[in-house]
Amino acid sequence: MSSRTLPLLFINLGGEMLYILDQRLRAQNIPADKAKKVMNDIITTMFNKKFLEELFKPQELYSKKALRTVFDRLAHASIMRLNQASMDKLYDLMTMAFKYQVLLCPRPKDILLVSFNHMDAIKDFVKDTPSILGQVDETYQQLVEMYTPLCNGEFQLIRQTLLIFFQDMHIRVSIFLKDKVQNSNGRFVLPTSGPVPHGTQVPGLIRIFSCTGEEVTRQRFNNGGNYASALREGSFDIFGDRVTKLGTNMYSVSRPVETHMSGTSKTSAQHTKVNAAPNPLAKEELNLLARLMGGLDVQKPGHKDTGFRVNLFATDEEEEEALMSRPDEFSYGVINIQATKDQQANAELTKIMGEFTESGNQSPTASSKGDDLLAMMDGL
Repeated sequence: MSSRTLPLLFINLGGEMLYILDQRLRAQNIPADKAKKVMNDIITTMFNKKFLEELFKPQELYSKKALRTVFDRLAHASIMRLNQASMDKLYDLMTMAFKYQVLLCPRPKDILLVSFNHMDAIKDFVKDTPSILGQVDETYQQLVEMYTPLCNGEFQLIRQTLLIFFQDMHIRVSIFLKDKVQNSNGRFVLPTSGPVPHGTQVPGLIRIFSCTGEEVTRQRFNNGGNYASALREGSFDIFGDRVTKLGTNMYSVSRPVETHMSGTSKTSAQHTKVNAAPNPLAKEELNLLARLMGGLDVQKPGHKDTGFRVNLFATDEEEEEALMSRPDEFSYGVINIQATKDQQANAELTKIMGEFTESGNQSPTASSKGDDLLAMMDGL
């Protein structure tokens, strides 16, 4: 497992979250000033210096629920609120989009180009706000300094770590299904055509060399695809042409996006039992949340009329139906952390719960059904 995977996972998932929210804010005709405030507040929180200091420390990935908690809080770092079903759908879209990008990267190192595409888009979101742009540029520089010197083997470890993280997630997404890059069971289709990775040759030729290094024979074979020579290599500088389109905004052309649990995922989820034994990573997960959440300075809505709810479904009825039909195994409303034997850890957990409760209760008079999402840990 690579210990440098977490920042790339966070940046790319965060970039996908911003693409989706920007599309939904436009689709729901949210006033431009409110939409801009939402995007600015979320990006400010994402690139908070204290938060990123913890994020960039070499560390292994933790559970999906721990990471989901961070994005729950990020999504509510402004005046926008999401119902549980909409938050589920948002996270499904984020994760499946990035999984698709990781699978299709021609080379493991190209994951960094995907990350830079997301960073380029984030910079564009805040191009008119110099203070936030400075935060993003500082993180950009950190990414360049940390990842560009890495060898191909390290990038392969990062790619494998990401694929292991995503391996049990098979959510069907309408855009992918329509474009025939995803099967009905939620698994992605890898292409057998197009340009080969930079630095490689089109398959179809076997060359045999003598012991002195001279080529003696050539044999051709059918490669089973329609491959082309590699395109030029994308730029790994802060400014440059990334060449790859992976990591760019696939919602730029407005079209409805739906998610569905595949039959395979439902079946496997229904047979997954909660393990009552103490989780050996519980303390580490708790410490991760304590450190990361300590850096998330969530904005507190003021007057009750300033907040608004965003629905990722076509109608409120569809959102309610999705909430009712969502398997319990895929509800991230509660994070189970077995830390009853560690008093210090419990104290930290209580502190985190208090922060969540405080953030969730800033607008006691608001009646929106999405306002209670931040009380994520009240079942502990």
